[in-house]
Amino acid sequence: MTPPAPGALAPRPGAVGQPAAFDQRATGRHAAQPPACRSDGRGEWLRFAPVQPLFRARAAQRLAVLAYHGVTDPSSFGAQLDRLRRLATPVSLAAVEQAVAERRPLPARSVLITFDDADRSVLTHALPALNDRGIPAAAFVISELIGTEKPFWWHEADFLARHGGRARSLDCGHPSQLLPRLKAMPDPDRRRSLQELRVSADRRPPRQEQLTPADLLALREGGVAIGNHTQGHPCLGRCDDATVRAEITDAHEALTRWLGEPPVAFAYPDGGHDPRAEAVLQELGYRLGFLSDHRLGPRLPDHPLQISRLQVDSTTSSRRFDTILSGLEPAYRRWRGQAVA
Repeated sequence: MTPPAPGALAPRPGAVGQPAAFDQRATGRHAAQPPACRSDGRGEWLRFAPVQPLFRARAAQRLAVLAYHGVTDPSSFGAQLDRLRRLATPVSLAAVEQAVAERRPLPARSVLITFDDADRSVLTHALPALNDRGIPAAAFVISELIGTEKPFWWHEADFLARHGGRARSLDCGHPSQLLPRLKAMPDPDRRRSLQELRVSADRRPPRQEQLTPADLLALREGGVAIGNHTQGHPCLGRCDDATVRAEITDAHEALTRWLGEPPVAFAYPDGGHDPRAEAVLQELGYRLGFLSDHRLGPRLPDHPLQISRLQVDSTTSSRRFDTILSGLEPAYRRWRGQAVA
């Protein structure tokens, strides 16, 4: 195979969750584990592929930005952090911002840890593990959920559909296609279908305690920078221009009020770039924007508002973790034409 140029970690010798009430069988990127990194044993053989040492060596000159969601396995997550501390150079969001501003590449083997959606496990599980090891990170939050007990809309939709919920646009197809079908709809249709599910279901979804404004300050104080992940996490590509602008600016204003300063980083919902969103980000003075394209990027990002990230999970096995970080697993998936979101 002839995959794209890889990049992430090379060995450096001597260098120093989701509530159980929710049914986690939902499909898509917001299932319990991203499809690119489920620890089911598939693909772990790549670690022993003859090209893995080459990928590792070339990876040293790339930037690995890891995109987690919640931390469902604190022990495994801690082991991953220990591995990063031994083999890589963990960097902060501010360090990436400074590298972009000064046009100076980050150190070799640089890794930035990020969390999308930021459920409470980022505070309860990730923050202590990061602090114990002196590793910085960034969390991208959905502003309308802060200080509430609302579930993520994709978890809510799955629960409602499994408890009698029906919507006109979702009457056909296997239940596993619920989330992809909702994401593929124009945003007004998605919202209408979700409301139909709410009205017709015979049970209400359990409440989910979300982060509070005080929690955001605690995360920031602990070395986890806070970024914008829109107001309600729509698929921006399915939104009209006015909705794209409102989703970003409303979240920006809320975060500025809670944090006492404007956020400078943004993560695109579902990881896909949207040029209209980038234009709004430029107007608001954002310096960094992150995708979830399961790729590595250059140590000096070519497009600061389109920085690649690798999808990982706290349950990813050490063998698979290595092949993701080296760039081999992402390259293999692209060669096979396998989707990562």
